Amino acid sequence: MGLSDLLEIELLYQQTSGRRRGYVLRASAGRGRQRPPTPVGLWKIGERVHCPRPNTTKTMKAIIQRVTKATVTVGGEEISSIGRGLCVLLGISVEDTQKDADYLVRKILNLRLFEDENGRAWSKSVMDRDFEVLCVSQFTLQCILKANKPDFHSAMPAELAQPFYNSILENMRSTYKPELIKDGKFGAYMQVNIQNDGPVTIELMSPSGPTDPKQLSKQEKQQQRKEKTRSKGPSESSREKVASRSRQDPNASSGADGDVSSERET
Repeated sequence: MGLSDLLEIELLYQQTSGRRRGYVLRASAGRGRQRPPTPVGLWKIGERVHCPRPNTTKTMKAIIQRVTKATVTVGGEEISSIGRGLCVLLGISVEDTQKDADYLVRKILNLRLFEDENGRAWSKSVMDRDFEVLCVSQFTLQCILKANKPDFHSAMPAELAQPFYNSILENMRSTYKPELIKDGKFGAYMQVNIQNDGPVTIELMSPSGPTDPKQLSKQEKQQQRKEKTRSKGPSESSREKVASRSRQDPNASSGADGDVSSERET
């Protein structure tokens, strides 16, 4: 049970040996857990505690809305519109790579947000139904609040984000039908009119991997072990399990008949 699962804390934004300081305000159940039998649990109310720094890894973010129609207007002129399909608001962070872009493109085009021909919900993707996609660059998704003021330093600078965003659109068009992928106008002041269908709104983030070299090395070793196990095949791995059990207990029976006969002998 972590600190955030048990207590509400007032955080003081002061760095102390890589941690943030705070004071326990009150006990709370948190995440569906029952209230602890005592209001203090591990800490007393009013006690100063040290809280680990939050995960600050930046990821690509997308807000995906199932729509009946959506339009983009710039300066009073409609520049893009779609009928039924998906409207995607995309926020690119300073740490995003092509791997993040590929992940989100694959997810956006394969999310099963539509019904099939028989009316069964959550069965078909936008590609399955030949619907349209409207993608709009949205750097404000990378907002970090400082008190009540939004800070956008996590967003990729415009001079780098624009070619990256264009490459994402090209990836979508090459994966799907290019005439069904629409977009807004990068960097412009836009009015986006979205008629949400449902409403259905999905938040997507590219997976953030560990940045610590030790964690990366451990993750690579785990992946190598998994691949090695798959390459052995089920028959070979099962034989190894049987052999290891027999080495541990040479007198152990290898079948149900042997167990019954041993019971009869006793």
